[in-house]
Amino acid sequence: QVRLVESGGGLVQAGGSLRLSCTTTGIAQNIFALYTLGWYRQVPGKERELVASVADFGTEAYTDSVKGRFTISRDDAETTFYLQMNSLKPEDTAVYYCNARRSIPIPLTYWGQGTQVTVSS
Repeated sequence: QVRLVESGGGLVQAGGSLRLSCTTTGIAQNIFALYTLGWYRQVPGKERELVASVADFGTEAYTDSVKGRFTISRDDAETTFYLQMNSLKPEDTAVYYCNARRSIPIPLTYWGQGTQVTVSS
């Protein structure tokens, strides 16, 4: 059974930093390397939005509001990935979810349970 577990959320003042981790179990290392990994966030009343992603070949992508402040990274050997968040702003407050997905040979997607990030002004 595949399981994604986030950690590292919490309360931080504006301008501070947090590092989120997503530890994955149930996926072999060589298969994990084929997954596109992503971090999403959601606030009440709004749709979940993609914050950052890293593809199997390493290409990173970020939503405009976090470019230059957040960095996504992956450790395929440990089947874990991270989101380093610097210069945090109150508008970054949300529940952050990690996601692992692949398209071939069949579409698969897995979600973590979410971790709260609160940035105080």
